[in-house]
Amino acid sequence: MITIGQLAAYVGVSVKTIRVYHDKGLLPEPGRDASGYRRYGANDAIDLIKIRTLAEAGVPLSRIRDLRAASGEEFQEALREIEDELAARIRGLRATQGRLRRLAAGDLSPLPGEVGAHLEHLSRWGFTPRWVDLQRDLWILVFATHPDRAIALFHDQAEMLADPALRQLFLDFDHARDLDADDPRLDDHARRIVEATRERYGSGDLPDLETGSEIPALIQGTVNASSPAWRRLDTLIRERLHV
Repeated sequence: MITIGQLAAYVGVSVKTIRVYHDKGLLPEPGRDASGYRRYGANDAIDLIKIRTLAEAGVPLSRIRDLRAASGEEFQEALREIEDELAARIRGLRATQGRLRRLAAGDLSPLPGEVGAHLEHLSRWGFTPRWVDLQRDLWILVFATHPDRAIALFHDQAEMLADPALRQLFLDFDHARDLDADDPRLDDHARRIVEATRERYGSGDLPDLETGSEIPALIQGTVNASSPAWRRLDTLIRERLHV
C-alpha cells in the first residue's frame, strides 16, 4: 500500500490532481489507516493511469466518470471514438503547423499550391510585379467568392499562358497599362485579342463577358479600375466580339 504522494509520483500527476479526481467521483477515495494516512493499492494506480490517459486525450472529466461504469465492450467502443477524435485534432494541428511555417517563410497567400506556382511562372515569363500582384489578388477574390468554379477558370487561363503566342498577348496587355487611353496601339492590341479569342473558343462559344456573369465581371472590373488604358481595351474587345 502506498501514500497519495507516492501514487502521484508513480503515475506522473500532482497530489492536487488526485484530490480533484476524488472530488469529481472519478477515483474512489480510500479509507485511512491507523496512522491517519490514506493508502492506495495497485488497482488505484491502474485506475489513475486510465483517468490520466483519457484526460490527456482531451476527454471531459464528466465523460470519464461515465466510462468508469461502462461495460468492457462499451469502453472499447468509446476508446475507438476518442482515438478517431484525437486523430482529427492531430490533422488539424498539423495543418495549423503548416500555415505557421508558411507564415514564417513570408507566404501569406491563401491560394492552392498550383496557383502559387503559376504566379512564380509569371515573373519568370517577364510579367511586371504589379501584374503578378494583381493576378494574386484577383485569384484570392475568385477563390473566396466562387470556390466551386475558380479552379476550372484558373486551369483555363493557365492553359492559355502555356501557349507562347497567347502568353505574348497577355504580356502586351500588361505593358499597355501606362499607355494613354486614346493610344492607337490599343486598337491593334484589341484586334489581336479578339482574333485569338475567336480562334480559341469559336464564334459560337465565346466566354461570357457580360456584367451578369459574376466571375468575369469581378475580374474585369478590378482590371479596368487599375488603368484607363486597360478599361479602353476592354471596351474595344467587347465591341468587336459582339459585332
